[in-house]
Amino acid sequence: MANMGVISALAGRGDTIFSDRLNHASIIDGCLLSRARIRRYPHGDTEALAEQLAGTEGHKVVVTDGVFSMDGDLAPLAELARLCRTHDALLVVDDAHGFGVLGDGGRGSLSACGLGQEDVPVVIGTLGKAFGTSGAFVAGSSLMMDYLVQKARTYIYTTSMPPAIAAASTASIRMAMAADDRRAHLRNLIDRFRREAQAMGYALMPSDTPIQPILIGGAAEAMALSRGLEGHGIWVTAIRPPTVPQGESRLRVTLSAAHTEAHLDRLLQALAVCRQEIGLTAA
Repeated sequence: MANMGVISALAGRGDTIFSDRLNHASIIDGCLLSRARIRRYPHGDTEALAEQLAGTEGHKVVVTDGVFSMDGDLAPLAELARLCRTHDALLVVDDAHGFGVLGDGGRGSLSACGLGQEDVPVVIGTLGKAFGTSGAFVAGSSLMMDYLVQKARTYIYTTSMPPAIAAASTASIRMAMAADDRRAHLRNLIDRFRREAQAMGYALMPSDTPIQPILIGGAAEAMALSRGLEGHGIWVTAIRPPTVPQGESRLRVTLSAAHTEAHLDRLLQALAVCRQEIGLTAA
C-alpha cells in the first residue's frame, strides 16, 4: 500500500514512470494507479534506461526495488542516481529487502552503495521482514513528506498504526541498528551456502543478499525439489510462473540471522540427498 500510495502521488496523467522489468507487484500496481505513461526497462539495464530518459519530455519518475525479491540482486543504484540527476528525473527506491541486513547499521541498500537523500529523494521500506512488526514507511525531505501526507491516498484513507505496533517498531529499529554481529553472522551463512551449494552443482543466481534463489528451470522439477526438502523437515518455497518467467522456476532460499550453522548443515545435507533422489542434472 505504501508503494501504491507514494508512486500514484508522485506521477499522474501526462507524466512518465520508468520501472525496472523485475519490480515488485506493488510497484507495478502503483504505476498503474498513477495513470501516468509507464515505460519498463530491462532488468538493471542502465544503458536502456538512459536512452528512454533522453527521449522523454516532461515530469519523469524512475522507480526500482533496492534488492529484488525473486532474484536477490541489488539494483545499480549509484548509476540510477547519476542518470536521474542528468535527466532531471525523480528516483524512488523500495528497499523492503535491504533495510536491516545491508549497509552501515542495517541502513539498507543506499547505505551499502554510499548514497544519501540528495541521490535518492524517496525511499520506501517495510516494518515487516527484518524489523518483524507490521506496516511501512517512506523517507525523504520534510517538503516531500508534507506533500505525501496530503497526496498519498493509501495514507490518508486508512486507519493509523496502533500505538503498540509503533512502539514495537521503534524498539525493533534500535535493535537492528545495533546488530552488526548478527549481520556478520548472516554474511557468513550466505557465503558458506553459496560456496557449498554451487560445489554440489546447483545453479545459484548472482545474489549477495539473504535471498538466495536456486535456479532449477522447469516448474515440475522445482516442485519436486521443494517437496523433497519438505520430506526432510525443511520448507523452501518453489517459485514458478507467472511469478517468474517460463523456464526460470526456482527455489527461493531465504537466510536470516536467526539461522545457525547447524540449520545450514541440515539444509545443505538435504539438498545433496534430494538432488540424487529426484535426479537433477548438473548445472
